[in-house]
Amino acid sequence: MLGIGKGDRTATGIESGSDTQNDQVEENQKSRWERLWPVMACGAGLFSDGYINNVIGSVSTMLGKIYGTEYTGSSSQKNISAITFAGTVFGQLVFGYTSDKWSRSNSLLLSTVILIVFAALGAGSYGSGGSIQGMFAALTAYRFLVGIGIGGEYPAGSVACSEASGELKSGTRNRWFILFTNVMIDWGFVIGAFVPYLLVVICTEQHLRAAWRISLGLGVVPPLMLLWLRIKLQEPEEFKKESMKYVKIPYWLVIKYYWKRLLAVSSIWFLYDFSTYSFGIFSSTILTNVMAKDAPLSQSFGWNTVINLFYVPGAMFGSILSDWIGPRYALAGGVLAQAIVGFIMAGLYPHLAKPENVAGFAVVYGIFLSLGEVGPGDNIGLVASKTCATGVRGQYYAIAAAMGKIGAFVGTYIFPYIEKAGGSNTNASAQYPFYVSSSFCVLMAFIVLFCLPHIGQDTIKKEDIGFRHYLETQGWDVRQLGLLQGETVESRATAPAALAETEAEEKE
Repeated sequence: MLGIGKGDRTATGIESGSDTQNDQVEENQKSRWERLWPVMACGAGLFSDGYINNVIGSVSTMLGKIYGTEYTGSSSQKNISAITFAGTVFGQLVFGYTSDKWSRSNSLLLSTVILIVFAALGAGSYGSGGSIQGMFAALTAYRFLVGIGIGGEYPAGSVACSEASGELKSGTRNRWFILFTNVMIDWGFVIGAFVPYLLVVICTEQHLRAAWRISLGLGVVPPLMLLWLRIKLQEPEEFKKESMKYVKIPYWLVIKYYWKRLLAVSSIWFLYDFSTYSFGIFSSTILTNVMAKDAPLSQSFGWNTVINLFYVPGAMFGSILSDWIGPRYALAGGVLAQAIVGFIMAGLYPHLAKPENVAGFAVVYGIFLSLGEVGPGDNIGLVASKTCATGVRGQYYAIAAAMGKIGAFVGTYIFPYIEKAGGSNTNASAQYPFYVSSSFCVLMAFIVLFCLPHIGQDTIKKEDIGFRHYLETQGWDVRQLGLLQGETVESRATAPAALAETEAEEKE
């Protein structure tokens, strides 16, 4: 069963170190696998986010090789690569609402089906009458729709994953959440880079039409592997007790209670996604330096795989660090360390970018990428999923995640202007975005340390208690929380007496 178990608690706020929670887990007779598989089933779907978003870069390169200016000279090149983000934002907001007002498990199942259907259709994109531009238009449409499925994985999957992690042993919950969310995304990026490389080697550059379609088609495999587990999922226990499915959500009270915290979390996510887009210039610099201009496509894709591998060590280490020192300090420490490395790289860029220094450049760049995963990469989703009450957690998370994707959009358009500020100075044009990004890292650390609460192992339960207390002080009847369809506060109150009377009659 998803969610955290029952237990008596009287503390409010967000603190750690609950002995009750430890006792509850120890007394839980479920096996480790029975407690772990819901966490995996809920979070691992984010692998598709990494794979589907990363594979399109290589697919776009192949389409450019096959169709030349018919592809690169049209708007299709930009649309196919970027439209998934628009679908993701839409999916995040829609599924954020449905995961609170309909069902965590059903929302997750629906997003899985969307991923399977439109990943397959994307691989089979075809234009009417064999039209090439028609095929590009079809692929663009399917990429938007598969983005909706990816968007659903964020509020429905991550929120349910955080709630399910409450049944795991205290002191390990953060790492399991991270291992099945952000680490999955990072491995999705790695596999999304490796598969096109492997297919180009197998198919050769004479058969790129097969390579790009198979690359997209394999995106069906990860959600298919999770489909059976997700069919078996039940609603989290905490969601059953604290949901507002069948009552009117007091949005004004929610806003008054959470607006500052939501603004802080959304700002961190916005700045993080905004900044990561400037870091891409180092990838192109590495590839330019290590390869000849006439290098085969397989070599380019191979180096792209190596670069994406840099994310994984930081993500793995960050999952453990988050349990050791807490998500708040892990996030702040990660971005501060990344800022320091970023400033150093920007300052030494003229020296590091020389072809003879490419090996050292790649190592420093790898450290830089890893630190990004240690900090916000691992912890921003964890923070968003654990700093809000269960009844509105899906929508809270969805807004924060959508702001992150909007930050990515804004970064895409703003950074070219920052680069142009360098004028004809090539080094300055490369340095300026990194000075800006590293400055944003410092700003993120400030927001984390001064605007976010402490996040402990049993934060979800205590957050619900604190929110219940707030609603009571505002005159909202908390007996409405967890009501079933057709049930009222009055009918729930009389149910125990009616049940006892029925049992007495049966005994007689």
